[in-house]
Amino acid sequence: MSMPGIAEGVVNKGAFAPDNVIAGDYPRVTRIVTVTGAALLSRGAVLGQIDADGRFQLSDTSLTNGAENPEAILAEDVDASSGDVQAHVYLAGEFNAQALTMGAGHTLASITKAFRQRSIFLRNLFLHNNQT
Repeated sequence: MSMPGIAEGVVNKGAFAPDNVIAGDYPRVTRIVTVTGAALLSRGAVLGQIDADGRFQLSDTSLTNGAENPEAILAEDVDASSGDVQAHVYLAGEFNAQALTMGAGHTLASITKAFRQRSIFLRNLFLHNNQT
């Protein structure tokens, strides 16, 4: 017997694992961009944009290609270790500062000021871990 609204034959409905990246109701703006940098990056990584070609990579203060300036937050895990990939990023919204991954040289203070100019607002929320 099937129940209304339940797909027949579904065995694994998946799991929901909140990551606490989203921190409020401020409207989020997302875009698909090209991510580079020969790295595995997690959702919540702080990205900068390369001036010469518009690609995004993990923002790092030692860079001199434009990506030293925080521009966006990665919206999904990506594997750019073998080459460039397309990925969703947040260009505006309200996010949990404690859930972000920053590149070398960045601090919460350094990214907060840059993000405020781009309508990305950071809040300090504590991450909850239900695992024991």
